[in-house]
Amino acid sequence: MRIGLVGFGFGGRRFHLPYIQAAEDWELVGVVTRSASRRAELAEDAPGVPALDDLDALLARGVDVVVITTPPETRRELVLAALAGGAHVVADKPFAPTAEGGRELVAAAREAGRLLTVFHNRRWDTDVRTLAGVLASGELGTVRRAVNRFDVDEPDTLEAGPAHGLLRDLGSHQVDQMTHLFGPVARVDAHLDHIRIDGQDVDAGYVLGLHHHDGVFSQVSASKVFRLTERELTVHAEHGSYVSRMRDVQTEQILAGERPRTAAAWGVEDEERWGVLSTDAGRRAVPSAAGDYTDFYRELHAALAEGRAFSVTLEQAVHTLEVLDAARIADAEGRGVQL
Repeated sequence: MRIGLVGFGFGGRRFHLPYIQAAEDWELVGVVTRSASRRAELAEDAPGVPALDDLDALLARGVDVVVITTPPETRRELVLAALAGGAHVVADKPFAPTAEGGRELVAAAREAGRLLTVFHNRRWDTDVRTLAGVLASGELGTVRRAVNRFDVDEPDTLEAGPAHGLLRDLGSHQVDQMTHLFGPVARVDAHLDHIRIDGQDVDAGYVLGLHHHDGVFSQVSASKVFRLTERELTVHAEHGSYVSRMRDVQTEQILAGERPRTAAAWGVEDEERWGVLSTDAGRRAVPSAAGDYTDFYRELHAALAEGRAFSVTLEQAVHTLEVLDAARIADAEGRGVQL
């Protein structure tokens, strides 16, 4: 099937292109970017793939799927235009600034009879895939509480504007990870760390308390301004606990110049950083699963070509936006918000 990218910034180049190339059932037929420097990068990364001026030029090439990787404030118009042009669409997160905006795009996709999904690729993070295996084993029993922490020392990457902020960025991923593992959320508590950038208020960190319908309480947090780089996934459960401090493995491999299509091993954490499972039977390190964002594109191809179910549903994507909306209200009003 034929696929094209709209946008070739850091996300398009590092988080989409390598995994589309590794999912061999796709033919990349064009990338929309007008930047001369990014066109040069495209020629280096994907020789022979044409750089195009706009979405219309991409649609004219008979593309089956359009991947929207441009900044958040541009996504609504591009998603609507791609759907109207007859393409299926993958939108970067957050695919809308609010749940109301997300529902508008859901309605447009249904009216067009096209598949729309959101690039919640971090379900395939190494630490999340390893934790999913631990939960599936049943060794922990009923989960009581979970912690998902993702601190990065990147203050210069924060952007101002109503569509930006860390909650919409990493928060979209972390909320999706927790609802993927523990189901939908009934109530949200929140604290956001606000700073000023270019005269505008920007959330540069947050702590969310998510009360899931099934009784699990998960704490989700992240920051970009505290000079700390740390990941943590912890689960407290009926029969014990699991603690993981694995790295952002795939991102580190990409930035080191490795690619999933050619690497000897992809998305596997070093043994000294494996998570530890503690139960009545004792303590043991849990071997790392292989995280691989390529699976997002493999699943997408199977959904379109073979009619298989796709795991990232629009209902889940809108629910993530509902949680983020509730978090902003909870922080502003100092109260828990029921969904």
